[in-house]
Amino acid sequence: MDSTSNVIKVAILVADGFEQVEMTCPREALDKNGATTHIISPNKDSVKGWNHVDWGGTHKVDVPLDNARADYYDALVIPGGVMGVDALRTNSKAVEFVRSFFMNHKPVAAICHGPQILIDADVVLGRTLTSNAAIKIDLENAGAIWVDKDVTVDNSLVTSRKTDDLPTFINQMMKEFNMELHH
Repeated sequence: MDSTSNVIKVAILVADGFEQVEMTCPREALDKNGATTHIISPNKDSVKGWNHVDWGGTHKVDVPLDNARADYYDALVIPGGVMGVDALRTNSKAVEFVRSFFMNHKPVAAICHGPQILIDADVVLGRTLTSNAAIKIDLENAGAIWVDKDVTVDNSLVTSRKTDDLPTFINQMMKEFNMELHH
């Protein structure tokens, strides 16, 4: 956190097709506990979620990726969703945005397919993490140590497998972000 404020500022990086509940639940917990959260997206005005098997709701983009500065934020959340993460990992600005959190030793929380962009950011080598099982081999091929657990923490990187793991993911995310969780 910066010295001018004790309010933690959290970037939530998404593109069309992100898994909606993997954004809304962590964001609600963060907001409820005093964080300032911003949806960051390559889209300028709004971004569309995915709700398990079909399109979900449309969400306001707080800061377009072109205008986002990682140094403004204290932490990063990367929701899953195959389409959304796929769009992000082929966007060089998104990859650089993610990489800068690691370069500056800021906490990152990624769930489901979210860790896939970490491969492109070149930050998984030697790290123990989890994810959706579908990207296990991709992560291992990039040098990660993949484990099948509901949540893992490796040097301020929190990862989880799926939406069913959201309660433990959120609890661990709050700890890594140095926030108390008030239910």
